[in-house]
Amino acid sequence: MSRPEADQLLLDAEADVRPTPQGVAARRALLAHPVILMVGIVLASLNMRAALASVSPLVGEISDAFGLSSTATSLVTSVPVLFLGVGAMAAPWLGRRFGTEAVLFCALVLLGIGIVVRVVPSTVALYGGGVLIGVAIALLNVLMPGLIKRDFPDRAASMTSVYTGSMIAGATVVAAASVPLEKAFGGSWEASLAFWSLLAAVAAVAWLPQVLIARGRTGHEVRVEPVVGTAPKSVWRSALAWQVTLFMGLQSLWSYVLIAWMPTIFTDHGMSRSTAGVIFAFNNLIQVAGAFAVPLLAGRMRSQRPLVVLVSSLVAGGYVGLMVAPVSGAWLWSAVLGVGQGGAVGLALTMIVLRAGDAATAARLSGMAQTIGYLLAAVGPLAAGAVYQVTGSWTVPIALMLGVCATALSVGLFAARDRKI
Repeated sequence: MSRPEADQLLLDAEADVRPTPQGVAARRALLAHPVILMVGIVLASLNMRAALASVSPLVGEISDAFGLSSTATSLVTSVPVLFLGVGAMAAPWLGRRFGTEAVLFCALVLLGIGIVVRVVPSTVALYGGGVLIGVAIALLNVLMPGLIKRDFPDRAASMTSVYTGSMIAGATVVAAASVPLEKAFGGSWEASLAFWSLLAAVAAVAWLPQVLIARGRTGHEVRVEPVVGTAPKSVWRSALAWQVTLFMGLQSLWSYVLIAWMPTIFTDHGMSRSTAGVIFAFNNLIQVAGAFAVPLLAGRMRSQRPLVVLVSSLVAGGYVGLMVAPVSGAWLWSAVLGVGQGGAVGLALTMIVLRAGDAATAARLSGMAQTIGYLLAAVGPLAAGAVYQVTGSWTVPIALMLGVCATALSVGLFAARDRKI
């Protein structure tokens, strides 16, 4: 491997720095344990949507328990999404200060705590737990693409498929199991939600060896040194970075509206709660196909414009189906939406990597895209719930989502061009 290639491989994803000799040794020690690293990535990814997907099938019980309106109920899902954006602001600084491995470990611990806090019998705890969950997931979301760019520079697209697929697989299992777990725990939605703190705990334990290897070798305080005379690239002044960011935000918006309200749309049209939960889980399961396939295709294409058209059209078609025949076509619409949602999130995350010229730019672009993107996405569930409460129908909220699809298509066509930031 040539020296420039080695520098690219060993470049710290969280900062504009090059490794000291001790840092090189630490990175090689981490990469010498690829199985441990892969297990850590997969288990961490399983948690990146699980805490959000567990709520949707139980949102009716949560609303009844606290006497919440539709708008207040939407905050149960909107608050974590809002803090995905807020937490994303702090992620790059934390990564620079403490190192990716340590921050990811702490994020998994914080996630488990947030899940437990959320089921304390208090509306303050309900929303406060959502804050902790959102911050924890934000740290995972922002640092994972940079870590992949750093440790797998020649397999970035395929590794993106692995972690996005794992993320969606976790959401699928959780969505399918939430109502059965509630029944198994004697009708306790609190126990059903709290159960998933165990998944975060297992992932934290699996990630701990990476933390110990990195810090045991060098200590973060001597691991890196500034690059002299190298000015960082400003993603905030790049039109392409803003296009990637808006596509990330708009596809997140349409997905989080479905995460928050899809089961409710079905039950409001007469479907049983258990059936709605199973179809919601099926929607998450189908997302795995899009999340695996689209990043692989994207990595082989100079321009990803055909994929932008594909995923936007699928999501728009699924939303139209929910408007005209929500129950009779439920399985079909869930499948169409699933392929589109999974493909869109995989494409958005892959474009962060493909549009960035190096690992440091990928980390900054990831922070920007997920900060602004998730702040934008947080509007979705809240706005959909408020419009539904005013109109008493899902027609207008779904029509608004079709407008989001059209806007995402327009922005995505610019973001998908073969350009580098």
